[in-house]
Amino acid sequence: MNAHRIGFLIWPSTKALTLALAEEALLVAQRVHPEVVYELCFLQAEPPAENSWKMPGEPWQGKLEGCQRLFLLADEPPANLHMTLSTALKQQVRAGCLVGGIAAGVYPLAQLGLLDGYRASVHWRWQDDFSERYPKVIATSHLFDWDRDRMTACGGLAVLDLMLALLARDHGAELAGAVSEELVVERIREGGERQRIPLQNRLGSSHPKLTQAVLLMEANIEEPLTTDEIAQHVCVSRRQLERIFKQYLNRVPSQYYLELRLNKARQLLMQTSKSIIQIGLSCGFSSGPHFSSAYRNFFGATPREDRNQRRNNSPFELTSTPNERS
Repeated sequence: MNAHRIGFLIWPSTKALTLALAEEALLVAQRVHPEVVYELCFLQAEPPAENSWKMPGEPWQGKLEGCQRLFLLADEPPANLHMTLSTALKQQVRAGCLVGGIAAGVYPLAQLGLLDGYRASVHWRWQDDFSERYPKVIATSHLFDWDRDRMTACGGLAVLDLMLALLARDHGAELAGAVSEELVVERIREGGERQRIPLQNRLGSSHPKLTQAVLLMEANIEEPLTTDEIAQHVCVSRRQLERIFKQYLNRVPSQYYLELRLNKARQLLMQTSKSIIQIGLSCGFSSGPHFSSAYRNFFGATPREDRNQRRNNSPFELTSTPNERS
């Protein structure tokens, strides 16, 4: 029996669960069907931080040869990529190794240009940052993507979905189904399924008018609609719309809409290098002072203060535009 040698290159930010999901699927496959053999290799891309969970494997020693598949795992974008590691990864690709990025493991691959022209699944909270940094990559909101010789998964339970797809490709759908059943997975999800859970689940309500109204708000961030316009679009009176929001979300439509826009602004603030004014305008605020005041009232800090604080605590930096001002 030929063993498939699969390597896991792990950054210190990787959560134990992320690695466990990938490893367990392969181990269960071997237990369910003994003729299936996977040889797993664990390498630490960087020394683990103090007081962090004990990562498996040993620090990589400058070489990555011998793996048919190599997965890069990180749950936060790595700050830097060592030159020697960059060279080793490129050599692996030239040697025909199928490489993959799990969660923030897509960042090192993109940084090296190894995802240029490929579809890559990127976690929804990094979408803006990743797309700005790596415009040559076709970033998707899929659970996972398998594009030619590149595999990517957005993280979370999608890691298991990708491993089940790998098992199906290697040994057939029957084995993937048996592993899924063993792990009590309700169903095998396709890679092209979307990451975000249905809106009605996020809202905790299936009220159709509420769902329609929130979808309208999410689709009109830059040029916000008035409450009257939203009510008209969903065919209810303004008063009825306000009652629905108060009943299910404990706030009036205008307040929910403002919070939606501010949360989007914060996401852009932390993930892109756009100026504060650009972000404010793109989220429906008429001026810099208007945006700054609303942001401070909601988050307790101005956009500039929030961005600076997050950068100081972040493992990677964003480059600001020269004309940035609050």
